[in-house]
Order: sequence, then structure tokens, then C-alpha cells
Amino acid sequence: MTNFLQETVSDVRTVARGWRWGRRAQVPRSAEEWVPAARSTVFRTDWSRRRPAMAAREVAQKVGLEPLFRSQVRTRVEGLDVLDRVDGPVIFVSNHASHLDTPLILLSLPDEWRRRTAVAAAADYFFDTWWRAVGSVLLFNTFPIDRRGGTMAATPAEVLADGWSLVIYPEGTRSTDGWVGKFRMGAAFLAKEHGVPVVPVAHRGTFAAMPRGAGWPAPGRRQLTIRFGEPLVCGADESVREFAPRIKDAVAALLDEDRTTWWEARRRVAAGSIPDPSGPAVAQWRRVWEQTESPAADAPARKLRAWRR
Repeated sequence: MTNFLQETVSDVRTVARGWRWGRRAQVPRSAEEWVPAARSTVFRTDWSRRRPAMAAREVAQKVGLEPLFRSQVRTRVEGLDVLDRVDGPVIFVSNHASHLDTPLILLSLPDEWRRRTAVAAAADYFFDTWWRAVGSVLLFNTFPIDRRGGTMAATPAEVLADGWSLVIYPEGTRSTDGWVGKFRMGAAFLAKEHGVPVVPVAHRGTFAAMPRGAGWPAPGRRQLTIRFGEPLVCGADESVREFAPRIKDAVAALLDEDRTTWWEARRRVAAGSIPDPSGPAVAQWRRVWEQTESPAADAPARKLRAWRR
């Protein structure tokens, strides 16, 4: 009986690995060079910002997602008072290290902000199959951003025009080692073009809890921290190229503040010596090793978990 169950499980896993989930291509990677480039799939998401979908998402987030999220990690939220001094919509700009980033940001926001916030998501990852697209749109109110160029059914400008705030990850993808990557200028361009403020967001601990490649948070309820910074407004004479570095510096200052203290971080900002959020120029294994430590001192020491992946 035991052998039968083991063989059955092995067969199911083999079928799952070879099954064509949704519309995933069956072309081997070694042959992709000779296959015509895939065309962008236009997936409409405007339905997710209507009342029926908003009501369904409220139930899914508060009854399903939030209890599950709180059961797996611990969170500490700072700086939400900045939202009292700004009227929406705004663009939340954050570093990106894990799939935990989006639920952390959304569930940290006050309910009135969370209900009117959409998340920009990679079209080639979250919208490559219908079931992943529907799930992410319904649960997180995502809309697709084509990183390779293409036609989308909704643009960030249209979502902003409808009065929705946006969550944008300027790095474009999750960090491979937990440190901040190069910021693209899309968020700065949108803020400049549409006259909306940017709220910098910095979080730590998500890479340690669920690094890239992991399918579930590490055991032990890792500690996550998140900070919301003062809103930034692009000046009338300020170009997008000048505004974008200012956004990244604000995120870097928040990360520095979370690692040290508010006073120490402010002194470094005034002196122009904010630590580089891209991390030290050392071997890759050392960069990963350092980021596998949770920010809280009383977090369980499981540094090897992310390193092994």
C-alpha cells in the first residue's frame, strides 16, 4: 500500500511538471530562438475597479488574505500619519524583494486607502495564464504592465485618472539578493505628467521571510517592517530625470531609518551620506547572507533558509 501511494504521488508530480497550465508555451527553452515572439495578451481589468469586484475583494482580503498573512509573519508599520496630510490619488513607490511586498503594503494601508489602490504587475508573469490573471486582479487589484513593450487594456495614466492610487515597483522585478536594484523612471514620469504626489515606501524582512524562488513564507513568523515617507511633489521646473533620483533617495533614507534611528538617518540625509541601498560591493553569497536576517532583534535566526534557495 505504501509503495502504491508513493508511486501515485510520483506520477502526479510528473504530470504536473509537464502539464500545460493555462496558455504557457510548450516550446523548450533551447528552441525559443527559432519561435516567433509571443504577442502581448490584452487582459481587461477595468471590471476589478467596479463595485461588485470591490465588494468581493474586500471579503477576500479581510476574511481570507489578512488572517493568513498575519498567521505567517509579524509586521510593524511606521509613518502612516503622512497620509493624513495628502489627498489621493498618490503613487506609492517601493523597493521590491518578495511576493510578500504587495500584501504587506496593501494590508498596512488604512481601509479607505487600500480600497482605492491598484497595483502595477508584470504582464508576462501575472497575466500569462487566465487563472493567475483573474486571481491577482481579484485579490490585489492588479493591472498589467508590459515590461517588453506591447498594447495593454489599461494604462497607469487611466487608472490614476479614475481616482485610484497606484503601487509601483520601479525596479521592475524582485531583487535576487534582497538589496535595491536600479530604479526606472516610470513612476517619476507619471507623477510629473499627472501632478500627483509620490509617497516613498520602504520595507525590510520580506526577502528573509520569502526570497525569490520560495513558494511559501519561512516558518517562525518572521518580522517585517514597513515605513511610509513624506510625500514628494515634482517641482514645476524639475525634470523627470531629476525627480527620479530624489524618489530613490527617499526610499534609501527610509531603509536607513529602519536599520538605525530617525535621528541618525536625518543627520546622514542632511550630510548627503545616505547609505547606498544597492548594498556593498562584495561577493554575491555575502550579499544574500546579510539579507536573510530579519530586521527585528527577537526574530528567529533562520539565516540559512534563503541562502539555500
